[in-house]
Amino acid sequence: MLCAEVSIYPQKTNNASQVITNAIQTLSQENVEYKVGSLSTHIDGNDEQVWTGIKKIFTEAQNSGEVSMVVTISNSAH
Repeated sequence: MLCAEVSIYPQKTNNASQVITNAIQTLSQENVEYKVGSLSTHIDGNDEQVWTGIKKIFTEAQNSGEVSMVVTISNSAH
């Protein structure tokens, strides 16, 4: 079991909130548990689910231009 804390920072855009929302919405198509917070999104699942979720978020966000993403991954129970 893995958990990840993910924060997306769109660059050079006036639509940062929309970029973040669209990126997070990709998780609804995955078999992964997630909770959206004010500054980050917490993802829980098995290794493949979490890594796939992280990739989907980044791929969607980068479709809008330059983006930075900060990820903290842990295999400890929360």
